[in-house]
Amino acid sequence: MDLDTLAWKPVTPPQRKPLDESKLGIVSFINSHPSWVIEGCYTDLLELAAPFSTEIIYLNLLIETCIENARNRPWEPHKYESKEAQDRNLDMLVEWIAEYPRRDDTCSQAAHLSLYERYTGQKQMHTND
Repeated sequence: MDLDTLAWKPVTPPQRKPLDESKLGIVSFINSHPSWVIEGCYTDLLELAAPFSTEIIYLNLLIETCIENARNRPWEPHKYESKEAQDRNLDMLVEWIAEYPRRDDTCSQAAHLSLYERYTGQKQMHTND
């Protein structure tokens, strides 16, 4: 499950869904799959899934690596009507990624580290080191 699909309303400009609405989607997904993987950077949503999980994997990569991955990502047709439409958001995405260590929102490094440290199940952190 890509959390982007549960986090955002299908409107322009982008607007987050209410947390309760996203929670219903997460619980429905978990209940309908005997095994599952949820991917995303929204700590507020990951915290909803964490009690049902057996493991978390934190990709704590260098900012440069994340930016390179964003620049090289394939078209995501479930999010954008075309590769060109996706690429129009690339500058904004790169700027957002660059701010990761300094932000204090639900998608920040601080929020991710806090969730990782509090998680009591099996966990892995992968870095570029």
